[in-house]
Amino acid sequence: MSRNVITIDADASVIDAIKTMLSHHISGLPVVDRDGTLVGILSDGDFIRRVEVGTEKRRGRWLAMLAGTNQVALDFARQHGRKVRQIMSPKPITVEEDIPLEQVVQLMESHGVTRFPVMRDKKLVGMVTRTDFMTAIANPRLEGLPSSGDDDQIRTSVIAALAHAPWRPAALNVSVHDGIVSMRGSIRSDNAHKAAIVAAENIDGVKRVEDQLVKITYPPPEEDYGGGDFVSLEVEPSTEDDQPL
Repeated sequence: MSRNVITIDADASVIDAIKTMLSHHISGLPVVDRDGTLVGILSDGDFIRRVEVGTEKRRGRWLAMLAGTNQVALDFARQHGRKVRQIMSPKPITVEEDIPLEQVVQLMESHGVTRFPVMRDKKLVGMVTRTDFMTAIANPRLEGLPSSGDDDQIRTSVIAALAHAPWRPAALNVSVHDGIVSMRGSIRSDNAHKAAIVAAENIDGVKRVEDQLVKITYPPPEEDYGGGDFVSLEVEPSTEDDQPL
């Protein structure tokens, strides 16, 4: 998360808020009152529907009736408001400082938001955004990890990584030479194809993956029938009941 949080006063002007966001290259601002208490959040999405650029919502009489007087009034205030408190989203969803990342992701996905104010004892101490996940993934410490294991170990690891995946290739053949993985076999879909390559590339020590997988248009017999080879059934001798009438 970002600990150096830039905030905006609820009574600040919309123009001041825009200037602050542009000058600091940020897409969201926590909104605080004069006591520093978090009262809302302002994001770049709050400026999409604005009268200044001609994008305010225009409803006919019947649509206005369907939306309801309260919603129409709220839209007007947010699209014409001059103060931050008039256009901000009040009562923002917040997270505690020690929340697991998995829960942050779930909240972002379920609420369709890209940022959360981070709280400690009801005080704002940071902001967590989608950008923080990008920064963590691109951490230089994760790059250039030392290679571990020889070719045989790499091959064993690749096979193990694919062994229990529901999209694993059929008739998979894996060979490794000097860290270069060659994969042959049949795959059912483009997504399964991509997943198999990614799984191999994520094994420590893999320098490159030579893709020789072939897409098939129907399930291979051994998977279609639950595994194993076809077995020819013995022909049972005919009986009197089998004779034509």
